[in-house]
Order: sequence, then C-alpha cells, then structure tokens
Amino acid sequence: MNMMKGITLTSLALVVCGALYAQDDMTVVWETKCDHKFEAAGVSDTKGFLYGASQKEVTVCNNDNGTVIWTKRYKDAAPGLRKVDEQIPMWDANVLFLFDRKLGKDKIACLDITSGALLWMTDKYQNISEDNVVYIKEMDAFALSTKEALTMIKARTGEEIWTTTKFKGVVGAYIVGEDGHIVLLNFKPTGLAALFAGFKNQVVKINMKNGDVAWDQSYIGIVQKKVVTRETMAYMKLKEGKIFLYLNGIQVYDYNTGAQQWSAAFDADINVVKPPKGARRFGVYGVVAEPLIVGNDVYVIDMKNKKSQYIKKYDLNSGKLLWTSAEVKDAKAIPGLYHVDGTLILQEGGMVECQAYIYERQRNQDGSITIIQRWIVYYRNVKPNGVQAFSATDGTKLWDSERFRKGITNGFASGTNFIVCSGKAIYSLDVKTGSEQYEVALSDAKISRAQKILKYQDRTIVVGQKGIANYNISDGKLMASGRWKSGDYAGMYGKTLLFQRENDDFAAYDVETCKYKAYNAKKGSISKLTNDGLHVYAWEKKTISKLSTQ
Repeated sequence: MNMMKGITLTSLALVVCGALYAQDDMTVVWETKCDHKFEAAGVSDTKGFLYGASQKEVTVCNNDNGTVIWTKRYKDAAPGLRKVDEQIPMWDANVLFLFDRKLGKDKIACLDITSGALLWMTDKYQNISEDNVVYIKEMDAFALSTKEALTMIKARTGEEIWTTTKFKGVVGAYIVGEDGHIVLLNFKPTGLAALFAGFKNQVVKINMKNGDVAWDQSYIGIVQKKVVTRETMAYMKLKEGKIFLYLNGIQVYDYNTGAQQWSAAFDADINVVKPPKGARRFGVYGVVAEPLIVGNDVYVIDMKNKKSQYIKKYDLNSGKLLWTSAEVKDAKAIPGLYHVDGTLILQEGGMVECQAYIYERQRNQDGSITIIQRWIVYYRNVKPNGVQAFSATDGTKLWDSERFRKGITNGFASGTNFIVCSGKAIYSLDVKTGSEQYEVALSDAKISRAQKILKYQDRTIVVGQKGIANYNISDGKLMASGRWKSGDYAGMYGKTLLFQRENDDFAAYDVETCKYKAYNAKKGSISKLTNDGLHVYAWEKKTISKLSTQ
C-alpha cells in the first residue's frame, strides 16, 4: 500500500535563483503534457511507473522517460461506476482501486495498473479504504477488513478464498510459515475506530487455504502505521519455532501453540508533540528506542509511564531478566540507546520524527476555494534532554553529562567515542568516562541551532535550523557548510539530504559539499520524492515532470 517511502510535498516549482540563497535549479529530466489536470497522484520506484488522476480520468506513465502507458476515462475503464471519489494504488499487486462511495452502496473497481484493463468490480464490501485493505504477496491476495469479518480475496479476480469472524481489525503485520499457515497481527487505525467496536489485540495463526484459526493470542502495545510513509510500527520475525514481535519492546510466542514464552513490553500510548494546524492525521515516532540486541543479550527501555523508565537486560533465548537499571526519572522520550565497547549510552530527549497529513480549504478573492493538501515528514525536539551511560554487564550507572540539559540532537558511536550535539556545539565523548575528547562550537558554520546529526563516512553531518554543515569526526574540524532559510530536516537518501520549510520550499543538499538545489513551492501542484532521493516527480495543472535533485 505504501506509495513511497520518501517524503511527499504538495507543491513544487522551479525557484528563481537569487544571490542570497539559491545555487542551482534542479534539472528537468522529462516533461509530459496530458489532456487532463491532476487532483491525485502516485509513483512507485520499484515498479517503474506513476499515475495522475482527475475526477473523471487517469493517466499512467513510465518513470524513466515519461511515456504515457495508458490513459482512460473512468466511465470507459470501469463501466458501472457513477463517479470515482478516490483512487488507491496497490503497487505490489500491480492494481489500481477505484472507489465510488455512497453510504451503504460503495462500489469498488480493480484495474490492472500496467494496462488499464478492468480485473473485477464489486459492491459487496463497504467502508473499504487504504487503511483496511492489505496485499498479502505470498497469497497474491487482498486481506479486506470490514466490521463483520476479515476476508481474503484473489487479487486478479476478486474471488473470495475464505472469510473469518475470529480476526477483528486490520492486518498490521504478518509472517508466513513453512506449514501453510500465516500469522497475522491486528490493529485499529485511528480513522476506523468506530468500525471496529469491541476490538482487542490479537496475534492469530490461520490456515492460508481455508481460513481456519489454529490459535489466537493477545499482545501488549498499540500498533500504528506512519501517516505519510505508511510503515507499520511493529514487525515480526520467525526463528527456530519462535515468533519475535517487536512493538514497544519485545514479545516472544511459540509458533506451533501461540503460547507466550516471555515479554518485555509496555502498553503506553506516548504522544509528546502537538499536531500542526489543519492536521487530519498526525503521528510521532521514535519516542522510545527499539530493543537493542547484542549477541544473545537484548536491552529494552521499559516505559512504564511518562514518569517512570528503566533499562532492562534480558537473555534473548530464555527471556530471563538479567538486570534492571536505576530509574531514569522524568524522561518524556528516550529515542536513543547505543551499545559501545561494553557500555550502554542512553539519549534522553532530543529529536523525534513527526508525520502529518494536512488538509486546508482556502477561499480566494473571487470566492472560489483552493484545497491545500500536505504530506509532511519533519522532526521536533522533546525535553528534558541528557546523556547517561550504564555498564552493559550489570546496569550500573557510569556517568551523566551536564552538557546537554538545555538541548540535544541525537548521537552515534564512532570507535570508543560517542558523537552528540547540544544544539550549539558538537562533542566527542569517551564512552567509559564521559570525558570530552573535543568540543566544537557551531557558530562558524552559520546554520543556526542544530536539530539533528548524522554519520556519513568519516564526517558528522549537522542539520541546523538554517542549513547543514559537515565536520571531521576524528577532530571536529569544520569541512563545509551551506546556509539556507529556516526549515526542518526531512530525510537523507544516500548523500542527498532534504531540507523543508513549512510552506514546502525545499532544498536538496549534497552532504559532501553542502551545496544544494532548491525549489520554491507553488500552490495547486503535487510533488513526490523518490525513495533514493535522486528525483522529484511534479504534477502541475496538466503537466507531469521528472526533476533531478543532483
């Protein structure tokens, strides 16, 4: 279902270069003129094609050269649909869903996205959206979750394979075993809460041929899908007859019986950032670090509640609790946990990932309405901040740095040192003692306060409020910097770093040189960044363009 894993911007147009900020414009790779405007769009890097749609027709193009593969009016592509209210591409399945919505009488048409051919149409399933249909690749089937049941249907024909009332909610994650069974994890999307009244957390093992339930077990935690990138914030692994569920910690089940073997998980719904104005959907991610596995040891942050946190060490195979650290008091977020040379480094507070879908209606001077939609990925700092170190052997607290009380970005290990930034200066700390190997002020880079740091080869990339800079990791020497306008880090793809403003102005930086190519946002168009950060696709009026960030 995930259209792209990169950020999605609503509007894009070439910026007029000015002496103060801009360097180079992005190069136009190709441009394709179409016969209709665009109100919805999507692109798949892996499949190699994209689509643009209006209220009456849809066009699919080749990503490489912009050639139109097919274009059709909905009434010709799917006779019987009165109108099309929504299009949902399912890239893995090579299909495009068209929805004609009318209370209690929804119709769904399924097109082959590579040819435009109608595969099947039905009015049997109601209240289906991108939130409650999941493609199961191993079965070439869709798992449709309705109020009444979970139904598995063949992707190419719409034929029902089986249905069960014993699974409530939407498939959030799954794994397939070698015995003809599939294990499904359920969740309840925020927008569909009313649809799944009586919902309970379930891990269910089901026969893939007939839908018979082998076992049903409960799990701890709250599953989410990221608002923009659509990644599920839970995943499962099957190893040596055990199911490892990573969600707010770790939970382990016997694959054959479903019996829970051990658990180190918490059930807190932690939201530490307020949504932006006009947000229809909003989520905060990475508030608590994922379990850290080192050999047969697993370190878990136990977030009992917003005022009580601990690090716990378990034996991965048996689940035996080996030690519990002293309480980490008053932390609202612990996004970083690192293991370096027998030492655990804990990052208290700092930058967490936010994603939002924003929908606004703006009235123009002539009385008409302009609808502005934005899909944004950005980062915000959560306080209180700090860095602490613990012995990985027994959990003893080793040191606590006072340098980061007023601010912290994130950090990373480099040899036996830990690189971290206070916002105003970058530090290299000895992991055993916390002593400073160097402290370098960021003032010379002229990028304002740091938001985030990243490791790139032998450099530390510092993302500031007004640009980026890179420093030599070993001695902290400033190597390059590039100032822009106030904005937010919006992802790094290879050596391309994206920097975005609230109005969707955006710059693509080369992290090696700190030079950038910039865009100035324009209302009414739709733009999407590729997974590798190398290209942007823009749909403006009746034109589709592919542009290079390099």
